[in-house]
Amino acid sequence: MLFFMSCRVSLSVIRLALPCFPNPIAKLVVSTLFSMPERRPFVRLPTDVYPVNYGLRLKPDLIDFTFEGKLEAAVEVTQGTNQIVMNCADIDIITASFVPEGGEEINATGFNYQNEDEKVTLCFPSTLQKGSGSLKIDFVGELNDKMKGFYRSKYTTPSGEIRYAAVTQFEATDARRAFPCWDEPAIKATFDITLIVPKDRISLSNMNVVDRKPYPEDHSLVEVKFATTPIMSTYLVAFVIGEYDFVESQSSDGVTVRVYTPVGKAEQGRFALEVATKTLPFYKDYFRVPYPLPKIDLIAIADFAAGAMENWGLVTYRETALLIDPKNSCASSRQWVALVVGHELAHQWFGNLVTMEWWTHLWLNEGFASWIEYLCVDHCFPEYDIWTQFVSADYTRALDLDALDNSHPIEVDVGHPSEVDEIFDAISYSKGASVIRMLHNYIGDEDFRKGMNAYLLKFQHKNASTEDLWECLEQASGKPIAAVMNSWTKQMGFPIIVVDQEQHGSDRVLKISQKKFCASGPRNDENCPNWMVPISICTSEDPSCTKMKVLLDQPETTVNITNVAPDHWIKINPGTVGFYRIQYSSAMLESLLPGIRDLTLLPVDRLGLQNDLFSLARAGMISTVEVLKVMEAFVNEPNYTVWSDLSCNLGVLSSLLSHTDFHEDIQKFIRDLFTPIGMKLGWDSKTGEGHLDALLRGLVLGKLGKAGHKATLEEARRRFKEHVEGKQILPADLRSPVYLTVLKHGDSTTLDTMLKLHKQADMQEEKNRIERVLGAIPAPDLIQRVLNFALSEEVRPQDTVSVIGGVAGSSKQGRKAAWKFVKDNWEELHNRYQGGFLISRLIKLTVDGFAIDKMAAEVKSFFESHHAPAAERTVQQCCENILLNATWLKRDADHIHQYLLQRKAPPV
Repeated sequence: MLFFMSCRVSLSVIRLALPCFPNPIAKLVVSTLFSMPERRPFVRLPTDVYPVNYGLRLKPDLIDFTFEGKLEAAVEVTQGTNQIVMNCADIDIITASFVPEGGEEINATGFNYQNEDEKVTLCFPSTLQKGSGSLKIDFVGELNDKMKGFYRSKYTTPSGEIRYAAVTQFEATDARRAFPCWDEPAIKATFDITLIVPKDRISLSNMNVVDRKPYPEDHSLVEVKFATTPIMSTYLVAFVIGEYDFVESQSSDGVTVRVYTPVGKAEQGRFALEVATKTLPFYKDYFRVPYPLPKIDLIAIADFAAGAMENWGLVTYRETALLIDPKNSCASSRQWVALVVGHELAHQWFGNLVTMEWWTHLWLNEGFASWIEYLCVDHCFPEYDIWTQFVSADYTRALDLDALDNSHPIEVDVGHPSEVDEIFDAISYSKGASVIRMLHNYIGDEDFRKGMNAYLLKFQHKNASTEDLWECLEQASGKPIAAVMNSWTKQMGFPIIVVDQEQHGSDRVLKISQKKFCASGPRNDENCPNWMVPISICTSEDPSCTKMKVLLDQPETTVNITNVAPDHWIKINPGTVGFYRIQYSSAMLESLLPGIRDLTLLPVDRLGLQNDLFSLARAGMISTVEVLKVMEAFVNEPNYTVWSDLSCNLGVLSSLLSHTDFHEDIQKFIRDLFTPIGMKLGWDSKTGEGHLDALLRGLVLGKLGKAGHKATLEEARRRFKEHVEGKQILPADLRSPVYLTVLKHGDSTTLDTMLKLHKQADMQEEKNRIERVLGAIPAPDLIQRVLNFALSEEVRPQDTVSVIGGVAGSSKQGRKAAWKFVKDNWEELHNRYQGGFLISRLIKLTVDGFAIDKMAAEVKSFFESHHAPAAERTVQQCCENILLNATWLKRDADHIHQYLLQRKAPPV
């Protein structure tokens, strides 16, 4: 499954950070203030009865939003029992019986629902004997509107009529809302699915259709039977009933690929089809294991909480993660679709063919797919420079979150279902991907692939744990994989590598040490954890070539590098692959900084250096002013991703300084920094430009416009007027920056125009583009209008979060208004998102930018009386983050102000 995540730039206020406290008393106070609640008791299902095959018949009613179901499961009884315990939620069982092989039917005499644990116990009047049998259950359920389980998804037909599709989202623990089942990833079985549906609707499931015939009791319905699935986990089962068009192709290895789109939009599926047909053979070659099903369908679902879900053979997506209109989609949307398709198709092997044994190992699924999606996109679209973007989008994001006292290890002991949603976060995905990238680099591609192949072959159609993968990779590479990786997956956090140097003749001697990096600065802790850190070193002689590799497996070491001239610089972690921050001695840092201005450092290393310094400033280890001076050295920077990361960090700083009376001074700094690249790029694309130029132009113009750059604002208004009047339609890549600029400096007329454009938009991408920037409007009464709009019928349920988040991220006024709005409408919002990750995202976007101590207490107090179990850790992180922002502001605000004033002062 992939979350829907906007790029880091638009999430710039969400630089999560929780403090590691430099003194034990402060730590004690805050750990008491924000202690995690007690874990709910939980036991897994008993193993005395398990399924071999589910025969499942479902008949959804698309008018009354209910469904009827019949389950006939072939089961094995491993020891005599008079009860069967299964998972079941929001389902009413009508009848249940057990038929032992060759024996008489035994009717269940009672159904004991344990609603808290989402279980049901079927009680029988006599003992079910060891052996094979058949469990029959008739049941009814609701097609809910919560975007989980078997639910309804609203769409509008080309003629304007509102209709509903019936769709599924089962990961992590929601198959139990569609049928009673053993809803744990290790309890695998085969599935024979039959759907009884209106004959004018398309019906899809994991496998191909093998029979379609009229339903005898109602001639408006048909009975659609699907082929038997391979042995698989319940969370990967899927079915969709609705109205769709499709485009179809075959991969070079003979798999039928279809992309299903809303009616009339089949052409918008072509880009994803092209990516999917290239991706399947790529993964087949990489894993050396063929795709195991005869077909794969990719389908766009109107109401969908996540970004996409890897159901085996039937992958479901948000419309914006699958559909591309050649004329109206921007470059970033094409890239997003390519990454999401790459991510979900990787799961067909890694996750579906071999599945984690329990949710503790979720990171293995998601971290791996989040790494290999980049490998796949780099193969399909080398012009995207996607690995540099990985560092900004995933690696630095994970470092930010993992520097918190309230982070968690990659491997989390998960029990109760309510705990599962909390680990679908940047640690499982982005830190997981980052440490796998580091591991791949440490092992080398050939041995890595060899180990992956052994793992997939050994555990295909079975379940595996993290240790199983380490063992296969260890055997393939001969390196101590488990010992190295356990330090990264079983303990939270990461090290800061402290480096100093001395010149001895023609040799350079480095003193390298490690200690835990904490978001609130150094901690004097005798029990500080250590990591086994693969460290690479390069020199200015060849910045792209690693001169030496060492494995730092102790607190400190000395490294001797031969033949390094005194005037040459040394760089640790070339390629920014190792998952750690670096603190250079002053002399080493001084020697590296010219490499930013003259571009001799690689883009990914220029980005990494700046990002490390920004984090050190935030942690109080260096002055923020020092980082602003380094940022000024990027004036010649040509690389999109480097600018993107700079922009993101300046967004964090701008958000912080919105709490001061010199916010305009940081806007001037931003204008000064971005004007030269803005002038160079101009507004219109030039011949020979590519994907990254389009991304850079949109980023720079949006940044200049938001910061109030006069010429950019005037041109944005001119082009917006022509766009609205239909004289000159804005290219897709310019729409976000233009919309943002005119709204940030707009009035009620601007907002009315934007809302009209939203209503007229036929593409969800365009609606989302508008929704994300509406919050930029400055006037308090208009901010309130935007917030009310967020909960209106005009906005799809999953997109409400980004509208409210856009308000909170745009200004100090917006942040206060969004928080009040969330509190006032909490019941409706919590009911809408309940256990899903969207509630965590909503909280994070709304409160994470505050920088006043008392706000942490207010947020904590609110969530003590308004429980959100799936977001408990997020609330802790946000409260801590507010305290960290407040500390940062108190510590550095005056210095920053003085520096910005001195920049403005005319030279004497």
